[in-house]
Amino acid sequence: MISVQNITKSFKNLKAIKSLTLEIDEGEIYGLLGSNGAGKSTTINILLGFLKPDSGNASIKGIDTSSNYHEARKYIGYIPENVNLYPYLTGLENLDYFCKLTGKNYGHNKLEEFLNKCGLDNDSHHRRTETYSKGMRQKVGIAIALAKEAKVYLLDEPASGLDPLASNELSGLLRHLSSQGAAILMASHDIFRVRETCNRIGIINNGELVKEMDTSEVSTKELENIYIEYMQN
Repeated sequence: MISVQNITKSFKNLKAIKSLTLEIDEGEIYGLLGSNGAGKSTTINILLGFLKPDSGNASIKGIDTSSNYHEARKYIGYIPENVNLYPYLTGLENLDYFCKLTGKNYGHNKLEEFLNKCGLDNDSHHRRTETYSKGMRQKVGIAIALAKEAKVYLLDEPASGLDPLASNELSGLLRHLSSQGAAILMASHDIFRVRETCNRIGIINNGELVKEMDTSEVSTKELENIYIEYMQN
């Protein structure tokens, strides 16, 4: 479903990604764990077709994301770290607008169901998003991705700004989506959330995938120790 094959990407003299290879299957949640600047966002931007690799290739459902990114994006639900919404529209109006951009025309009750599922309380549905906290905007962004009924989800620090309860609800939602066959790539530096959510984990450092493991192989504390060891080297 998500394939990254021997990708390299440089910006001037900085090599952001170095011969990166990832394969994420249907029904799998993969956590790409790394510090800021490790190459996580660059990898996601290549999968979205916003960046072209210097070498190697990336694909979504077998569709090359460089040469045919318009087609590949039809299958992608994307949740960035900072969700941009129209401030003078309500949460529900933002959701309705972005759904219609992707050809989805849901009724009022269905839109509210998506927002509720993503943890946004009923009282906030009809408030302008200029009054929202970052965490509330994040929940609307998650609802937008969910409503697209995507086959692939790309998440860049998705729990940023979420309180512990909402972060836990996000993990449950991702596990539900994976049980329905979605392939999910979650880039994060949140060791606990990655360990609790993902089936497999890859550690990326200075653009290189330095370690891969199944979640069942490590405890949160063991993962923390492995992560710190690679970050210090």
